[in-house]
Amino acid sequence: MTITQLEYIVAVDTYKSFGHAADKCFITQPTLSMQIQKLEEQLDVILFDRQKKPIETTEIGISVIAQAREVLKEHSKITEIIKDQKGILSGNFHIGIIPTIAPYLVPLFLLNFIEKYPEVTITISELTTAQILEQLKNGIIDCGILATPTREAHLIETPMYWEPLVAFVSKKHSLYKQNTVMMEDIDISDVWLLNEGHCFRNQIINLCHDLQKHIADTRLNYQTGSIETLKKIVEAGKGITLLPELSISDFSVKQTNMVRYFRNPEPVREVGLIVSKSFIKKRMLEALKNEILNIIPKKMKDSSKKLILDIDIKKTE
Repeated sequence: MTITQLEYIVAVDTYKSFGHAADKCFITQPTLSMQIQKLEEQLDVILFDRQKKPIETTEIGISVIAQAREVLKEHSKITEIIKDQKGILSGNFHIGIIPTIAPYLVPLFLLNFIEKYPEVTITISELTTAQILEQLKNGIIDCGILATPTREAHLIETPMYWEPLVAFVSKKHSLYKQNTVMMEDIDISDVWLLNEGHCFRNQIINLCHDLQKHIADTRLNYQTGSIETLKKIVEAGKGITLLPELSISDFSVKQTNMVRYFRNPEPVREVGLIVSKSFIKKRMLEALKNEILNIIPKKMKDSSKKLILDIDIKKTE
């Protein structure tokens, strides 16, 4: 049994395809298949049901691969511990970021990060909260940037900043005439939301207590995972939506005139870094956090006198 063989079976279990796994491991499919078959013969078990499409991991395979993931984590620690002690920032760093944060945060820090740390290969994936939690568990990504707290006992969370929500109001809406707004001012039937599976949606529903009932009664069920789509609907002259403040940083004058801030305590979402308890790339994580905090407005680094919105992890997909 070799570390390479363990990497191969973990890849097949992750991607449910020998071909896809081979691509991710940068080898040919026949080579990967041969090595996995050798391991199965050595262990005298069948790890994968090759007749199923996509490929399914057998019952014994699930147990073996769970242990293989642990072995690979421990194996990778040796090199990382040495790098960390020497203060070397190099290697791969895979980050998962939820879609309501990624488009507005990544462009602000990414170029500075890769210029400052040329020996780090950074991979960024837009994932839902549930996907981030699952991929952290399986060791596919190194860390997540998402709305916190998740209250997952097996993970470590580090809050970074508290991002205000703002109302984006159609010029035809009555709230357009107000300079600031309160939640009590908002008619819930006018609010446009992201589809299910987004924690940002859940935060807004928790903020607007009667919104869930309206969703059940509405005649229009528009499913979108894009904040940009919600902006366009409001700009077209219909209703309002709530936006994270970083998403309005490049607004035109016309769009900025449609933004209304909330009166204190303003609603905010906590944005944090999340890693597994076995995570060891601590210097790299600290470097990432510092780059992000360097570009975040000062007012977002203080959580006092703000209404921090909760998320319901069970409702995210």
